[in-house]
Amino acid sequence: MRRVLAIILLIVGIAAVVAGVLYLTQPAHSLPTFFPGYAAHVVSKHTKRGYAGIALGAVLLIVAFVVALTGPRRRALS
Repeated sequence: MRRVLAIILLIVGIAAVVAGVLYLTQPAHSLPTFFPGYAAHVVSKHTKRGYAGIALGAVLLIVAFVVALTGPRRRALS
């Protein structure tokens, strides 16, 4: 179960980082239409959403690695 949670967090974290980079690099009219803040005739950048996406993605990636690395430890038979 932990492995599934870690994989889901990893995928969502990568998607958040990619969305944040898109917000920082693309003007509003070039964003995909399903992104919040899409405007057909506005030429501006969404820096707050971009930084928030990257920060959220980084946090999710860290949590994914922590979940993947921690868990029940197997004891060595002695």
